[in-house]
Amino acid sequence: MAKNKRIAALRAKVDGDKLYSLNDAVALVKSNATAKFDETVEFSIGLGVDPRHADQMVRGLISLPHGTGKTLRVGVFARGPKAEEAAAAGAEVVGAEDLAEKVQAGEIEFDRCIATPDMMALVGRLGKILGPRGLMPNPRLGTVTMDVKGAIEAAKSGQVEYRAERAGIVHAGVGKASFSESQLAENVKALVDALQKARPSGAKGTYLKKASLSSTMGVGVRIDLSSFEG
Repeated sequence: MAKNKRIAALRAKVDGDKLYSLNDAVALVKSNATAKFDETVEFSIGLGVDPRHADQMVRGLISLPHGTGKTLRVGVFARGPKAEEAAAAGAEVVGAEDLAEKVQAGEIEFDRCIATPDMMALVGRLGKILGPRGLMPNPRLGTVTMDVKGAIEAAKSGQVEYRAERAGIVHAGVGKASFSESQLAENVKALVDALQKARPSGAKGTYLKKASLSSTMGVGVRIDLSSFEG
């Protein structure tokens, strides 16, 4: 009951029919983030794409200007010197067949997966496990690479992976409620800019359709898309 009252109180502060400017939306989401922990601020945007078609996929990585505030756990599939490089660069989990066995057993102790090219025959067998979780290494995303150190550093610097889901919606954490309003707004703008640059050739008509901002325990605030013009 207390939870319902809390949500009702938060909803009373947000006009569900109004489109807020990005700055106003950020301020409102921050003021509504009253949980006892540092809530994640989440951005959702609907795109005019159908990801079921290969020429309408939207997926990539972006390093947000102010990071995400989240500590990302990195797993690396590598052998020999590259495995040593990964461990030295701060990867939480490093291995080859031993790591594959852990993944098959359901022990997935990482949020980003990186692999050297020679490991992809092994990693490929884990596709049914890693794929649905968005963890499959991909050369286009820079997660299949010989530059293991660089990939780990990028992941830990506040890099966010964005991916349009079946309905064409992209969800991403853009920081913490403890971030300043300007930091959150700049992170959102950077993500939207990356999405616009990633517009696929098959996308027709209106590309950016609707967007909202919320916090982990908060309610969604709709954003006026004109905030991203210019």
